[in-house]
Amino acid sequence: MTYQSDLLTTLTSRGYVHQMTDAAALDALAGKQVVPGYIGFDPTAPSLHVGSLVQIMLLRRLQQTGHKPIVLMGGGTGKIGDPSFKDEARKLLGEDGIKANVASIRRIFERFLTFAPEGEAGGPTDAVMLDNAEWLDALEYIPFLRDVGQHFSVNRMLAFDSVKLRLDREQSLSFLEFNYMILQAYDFLELSRRAGCRLQMGGSDQWGNIVNGIELARRMDSTEVYGVTTPLITTADGGKMGKTMSGAVWLHEDQLPTFDYWQFWRNTDDRDVGRFLRLFTDLPLDEIARLEALPGAEINAAKIVLANEATAMCRGRAAAEQAAETARKTFEEGASGDALPSLAVTGGTVGVVEALVALGFVASNGEARRKIGEGAVRVDGEAVRDAALVIAVSNPVRLSLGKKRHAMLTPS
Repeated sequence: MTYQSDLLTTLTSRGYVHQMTDAAALDALAGKQVVPGYIGFDPTAPSLHVGSLVQIMLLRRLQQTGHKPIVLMGGGTGKIGDPSFKDEARKLLGEDGIKANVASIRRIFERFLTFAPEGEAGGPTDAVMLDNAEWLDALEYIPFLRDVGQHFSVNRMLAFDSVKLRLDREQSLSFLEFNYMILQAYDFLELSRRAGCRLQMGGSDQWGNIVNGIELARRMDSTEVYGVTTPLITTADGGKMGKTMSGAVWLHEDQLPTFDYWQFWRNTDDRDVGRFLRLFTDLPLDEIARLEALPGAEINAAKIVLANEATAMCRGRAAAEQAAETARKTFEEGASGDALPSLAVTGGTVGVVEALVALGFVASNGEARRKIGEGAVRVDGEAVRDAALVIAVSNPVRLSLGKKRHAMLTPS
């Protein structure tokens, strides 16, 4: 289907759309006025990770095409936890923890979106960050059940895949969590009233919650609002985007060094390069088409562009350039790079325990084995499970302990 609005043309051409409600009406609306749209994020940690990056980029595309992004922090719903496709209940956070996480996460969004200067009202397309605790904390239980609860069928709620998953596995689903979908629907209604919000976006697992909000707005206010979901982003080998053997790829530099963030993108599978360039960079589509068509080993140049652009957007251009230069010196020149220590390996191999001790990362062989047992040691980004591992060093190899200690093993 061909769209007239810049918004839907951009979203579809770059691969962001999985499902839409009434695409023709949304296209017409986006073509004639500024559309405020939101995505909700639960502040369950001080940082978001790469698994949330598609949603962040979706808000960025919304703003780039002349519309208003609303970042909704779940300060209220975060006290409950979204049960959608979760195997068990989340640990509940206290007020102080939620507030600290919200403040920390805002710093991430300020790198991707343009907010009004502090203290100013802002323009029609300036991003805003709201917290649903503002209205959810003030709800009175009986009036809420009477006014909102009557529009929800328990029969239908039990039929949602996210709920059936837990019930079919005979895993507990608390009444607290069961209420989450009602509260998320109420968020959409409240945002349409407060901010004129006409669009909710989210991952494919949020489709049922989004549809609930659309129906609630129509029943209570006779307001037409819309929904867009993104596909589940998996890698070419079937893995979940943003997850590695060594854990989550965090967006905050204090939880993942910039070199590791850059290297995550540099290690993209050949088959994913074009798709990730469309999703996670601002490069024009014709330039992306040229890069993804590079033959054979030349595709590595496209991976470096992906790493540079994705890292610059999240960590800043200077940090991206430093990471790229460190990688260039390390892998192309065989040098250690300014940012990493190195260990020259004679004979072509070295034991992982021996290398950790020689670098001074640990004080003893026993400590090295303990760190390996804890899953804290990585070779070229992959977790080491066997303390007897012998590393082949015909080319430079990166050895890491935890998130902040890295070195290069280089052939002598």
